[in-house]
Order: sequence, then C-alpha cells, then structure tokens
Amino acid sequence: MQVTQNVFRKNLFLISAFLVMISVTLVIALVITYNFTTKSIQNEFYSKKNDIWDQTTKPYFYLFQNKIPEITSYYGYLDSLSAARYADSVFDEYPFVQRIVFYDIAIGNRTAKHTKGKLDIAPRAVYQYTQNDGVLTGMRKSGHAEEEDFKLMAEKLSNYISQADTTRNATEDEKFKTFYNVQPDKISYMNIPRPTEIKTYRELQLSGQPSAFSRQNMMTFFLDPYQLEIKNTHKELYRDISIQPVVYDPVDTGTDKLFTEAAFPGAFVNYKLYFKSDSNYLISEIRRRFLPTAGIVVLIYIFVLVIGWLIYRNLGINIKLFKLQYDFINNFTHEFKTPVSVIKIAGSNLRSEAELTERQRKHYGKILDEEADKLNELMNKLLSFTQIENRSIKIKSEETDVEAFVIKYVDTFRLKYPDLKLSYKIGKGVKTFSTDPVLLGSIFQNLIENAYKYSHPDKKEVLISILLEKRNIVFSFADKGIGIPKSEIANVFKKFYRIENKYNQNGSVGLGLAFCKELVNFMDGQIAVKSKVNEGSEFIVTLPYDN
Repeated sequence: MQVTQNVFRKNLFLISAFLVMISVTLVIALVITYNFTTKSIQNEFYSKKNDIWDQTTKPYFYLFQNKIPEITSYYGYLDSLSAARYADSVFDEYPFVQRIVFYDIAIGNRTAKHTKGKLDIAPRAVYQYTQNDGVLTGMRKSGHAEEEDFKLMAEKLSNYISQADTTRNATEDEKFKTFYNVQPDKISYMNIPRPTEIKTYRELQLSGQPSAFSRQNMMTFFLDPYQLEIKNTHKELYRDISIQPVVYDPVDTGTDKLFTEAAFPGAFVNYKLYFKSDSNYLISEIRRRFLPTAGIVVLIYIFVLVIGWLIYRNLGINIKLFKLQYDFINNFTHEFKTPVSVIKIAGSNLRSEAELTERQRKHYGKILDEEADKLNELMNKLLSFTQIENRSIKIKSEETDVEAFVIKYVDTFRLKYPDLKLSYKIGKGVKTFSTDPVLLGSIFQNLIENAYKYSHPDKKEVLISILLEKRNIVFSFADKGIGIPKSEIANVFKKFYRIENKYNQNGSVGLGLAFCKELVNFMDGQIAVKSKVNEGSEFIVTLPYDN
C-alpha cells in the first residue's frame, strides 16, 4: 500500500522568520535598554550633585543657624577668655572658619562717632582668634575692613533701637536684617538684645545725661571655602569634585567629558562646587545597571524561545498522532477489507447456480474459516490491548513447564511458516515458571510474528534463548532481519507506529510491539531491543522469577 503523505508540512521559512524576528527584537531591546541606562546615568550626573552639595554645605548651614546664634545666649557678657573658648569650639567643629574677630561693645549717649543721633556704639576692646596660630588675646587696632564691618553693624543696631517694638521679641526677618551681616568669605553677628534692653538703649538715646552701658558682643567669622570637606556620596558618577571660583571656566571641554556645577550659598557666594567625569568613567556604572536588565531581557527571550519550541514540538506530536491515526485507519481498513472481500467472493461462489464439487465446497469453506479467524484475531488483539491498558483483566498464574511451553509455539510456527528456521535453547536450571501462559503466549506469538514479517525472504531465522539472571527469567528473541535504525528504536514500542519501509506494508497496523510492551509492563517486567540495520534485532523480555 502506498504511504500517504502527511497533510501537514513544516514551514521552515516561517520558523526562520520567527527566530529572526525574536532575535532582532532581543538586539533592539538590548540596544534600547543600554541607551536608556546610559541616558539615565547621564541625567543622574546632573541631578545627583544636589546630594553632594547638601552634604558639603551642611556644616556651613549648621554654623550659620545654630553655632553663631549661641553668642546671644551670653547676653553680651562675653569677655576675652569666654570668647576664646567659644572660638576654640568653632575651630574644632568647623575647619573652614580661619579667623574670628571679637568686639566687646560699649553703648552710651556720649558723642557718637559711628551712628546717628546721640547714642554712642563703640568697641571697648577687639580680640582676634586664629585657626593656625592659636589664640591671641588683648586689644589690637582694627584694620580698615574690620572698622567698616563694625560701623555697618553699629548703624543697623542704632536704627533698630530707634524703631523697634519693645513689647515683643524681634521677628526672624528683623533678626537677620539687623544682627547678621553676610558678605563674601565672612559673617558678622551681634547678640540680639531682649525687649527690655532695647527699651533701656532707647532711653539712653533720648536722654541728655551722659552715661555708658556695656552689654553687646559682636563677632566676625572669616571663612575659607577651600577648607570645606567635600563628601562625594556618588563616587560612581563623579570622578573629580573640586571647589572653584564662580568665574572658573575649564579649558578642557572635550565631547568625552561631562561637567556640571553647583553654586555655594551665603558667605561662599563667590565659589562653586565643580563636578567632572570622563565618559569612560561612567561605563562601569552603566554596565553594572545594564547587566541585570539585560539578563531579564535575555530570560524573556529564552522564555519565548522555549514557548515557541514547545508549540513547535506540540505541533510535531500532533502531526505524528494524526499520521499514526491516519495510517491506523488505512491499515485497519485494509486488514478488514481483504478478509471481507475474500469472504464475499467465496460466499458469491457458494451462492452461484453452478454446481460445486465436494472439493470446491471444502476449499471455499476453508477460505471462509481462515478469513474469519483473521478478523477474529484482529478484533481480539484490539480488545486485549484495550483491556491491558485499562487493567481490566487479571493475571492467572500457573506453574508452567518452560521447555514444553516453548516447544508448543515452535511447533505451531513451523507449521504456519515452513520457511521459518525457528530454534531455541534453554539455560541451566530453567525448569518451571509461575506465570500466565496466555499472556506469555501472546508475547511469544507477537515477537515471532514480528521477526518473521521483518526478515529477508532468505534469512527468516529466529533463535529463542531462555536463561536465569539473578531473580529474573530472561527471554531473548534474536532474528537476522532488516534491523531497526537507531533513530527509530525509541519509537518501535509506540502504539500505531510503523517504520517506513516495504516490509511494514504486509498487513501491519502498528500494534504488535506496543501490545508486547503493555503485556510485559502488566506482568511487572521489562522489554528492550538491540538492533543493527541489515544484521538483525534482538528483543529481550525480563520477567520476575519467583521459583
């Protein structure tokens, strides 16, 4: 019978297009991910500078908002020694404070040298404390810059005294405008008097009687921005961070370099934080962030490939199942059609009006009997296969003489196939065997039939060997047939499976070996095959031997 071509076909172009599509998608996804990561790192280079700016300027803001206002807590009673101790604490905590000038101020209504009106605000003593040279105490002559600082603060205090509301404390805005003076590289601060003191100062200002009142302190802090500690909390982004003047403009501005800056506040207004990195410096960070994302993309790619492969394999299995079912229907139909046709012809001859001889009647009767046996054998095999699969039958074990059992089937097949050279040998110690003779006989029958069917006409030989191996009995069926290719060995025990060659067209529906495997498994045994193409095959059945 001609082998029917499969109605399905593998579209290699479609498979290739699918692989190319997801591979191109993978490459595009990786490129987009890498570019996105690079862009993200570059954006962080320009935005994360604020974190470093915050950490670097934090000591300055703490000095301005907390340490300097501590002067007010002395209520104007600071002297040179207490001012020196205060200066020491400032130098210890804030290295960027290089020098402190302390003014012990006297306030009276004598002729004013530095303010409007009659209120006189003047330093009784001036002391300087330095970071590097230790503390110098004693009165000294002020420089021109220090005199200007003092004049400005004295004038602001005088104006505040003349206008302040003595029923309440000064507001934050009034404090900053009156008692602070922030200039590049220095901060001047005067202790904030209480409302009662402001009222006393105002009375002195309006009084015509000469008097003096000393209860004000003033300090000027001279700062060096280069002594600020730069805290690079993002070393992965910034290779170099430096403090530069605001007017600093780098000469080296190549396309492979990244620059950004952040201006300092307050007394450091003339300076900025300058950030610099090479593009190559950021590559390690880009890779560090890119690799996990790339790994996820690759895993998705592998997942899609596996899904595609599973779909492809499932289609392949469905194709094979369709082919097996298709072949089974064709072969089964053929197996039924041939006996039915023969029976129909024999029946027609028997019903014909022509008179038949006794010999002809016996011949037609034999044909009807043989074809009916074929149909019955085929139906029994299908029924038995279904019962074995569903475990709907029970093993009926009985003590069986092994040699007598083998001789029975040898004699049967010698009569059935005169051209079959069937021989056997039984190993030492093999006498009887407790088994179901019907099921074991089905195994013998199918394996001998299979060996005969798939052998060359001039090499129809089968050797049955039986021996004991440990606690098992082993039956071997060796032939000199056409053999089985290695690629087909894994499939020969599958239901409806047939090797595509000229021998499998000889009345096979692909149930024989599958039926044997089900029988052996049902009997708690194992079946295996060894085969070489054009040399022959050996089917080995191993069953438990309890004797």
